[in-house]
Amino acid sequence: MSHKHLSDRSNGPGLRHLGVQGAMLAATGTLCLIVDGPLLAGVMLAHGVLLVFLFPPLHECVHRTAFRTAWINKSVADLCGFLLLLPPRWFAAFHMAHHRFTQDPGRDPELASPKPTTLAGYLYLLSGVEYWHRMVRGLVGRALGHAPGAFLDERSRTRSIVEARIYLGLYIALGTVSALTDPWPVLVLWVGPALLGQPFLRAYLLSEHWGCPSVKDMWANTRSVVSVWPIRWLAWNMPYHAEHHANPGIPFHALPAYAEAMRGSRKVEAAGYAPFHAERIVALRNGTAEPL
Repeated sequence: MSHKHLSDRSNGPGLRHLGVQGAMLAATGTLCLIVDGPLLAGVMLAHGVLLVFLFPPLHECVHRTAFRTAWINKSVADLCGFLLLLPPRWFAAFHMAHHRFTQDPGRDPELASPKPTTLAGYLYLLSGVEYWHRMVRGLVGRALGHAPGAFLDERSRTRSIVEARIYLGLYIALGTVSALTDPWPVLVLWVGPALLGQPFLRAYLLSEHWGCPSVKDMWANTRSVVSVWPIRWLAWNMPYHAEHHANPGIPFHALPAYAEAMRGSRKVEAAGYAPFHAERIVALRNGTAEPL
């Protein structure tokens, strides 16, 4: 049976999805500015989860499947990448290499940062500290002209350096203006929520490949997670991750239909995010958790 029609791209689903997520961010952001006291932390956390889960639309735009129109994909990727300290031109090269060499220890750039093998390492990764350190170090390094990585050819290396310099310049300008005027809006709308929300994104992303075998079969080296609708919505259907790796040209809105059409193809599946992490914690305690 042909699934070619599922690869058809459209602006409508992505614009509607992004519009709702943007409206929710506007609502939580407004609350961040008007709420004080103990409630502020909770509001900032909600805002932060919505904020860091701009990673899924960035991911979709890097695949050029979020929208049919090229400039919309590029514009949304730039906005989301800026908010997440994840410049999209560099990330595109990184991520395409990950798709070509998924779970290959020598060539998958995601495995340059090994998965945790101890509980302490697991908690450190979940905290988000490792992510922010890696992103800031990489951004500054590329801005200084250092862009290592076999996944970067000469063209993408040059683009990544230019992009890093633009992003870093904008961050410095924003930080300077904020410091000279009022730093509170940036802290309460962006920096604080991003720090609070990042552990939830880390927990979500760990499920995609950790513990999957180092084989070429995308149905085996990638895990899909059976999840509830709110999480699937927030993650732009990326819990269907084995399906995404099996056919990365299918837009996020068509992944449920593709999953149904390919029912029985998955070789690695989790019954939910809580069961996945419970199983991983047992493996960490037993010393059987792999760095892949």
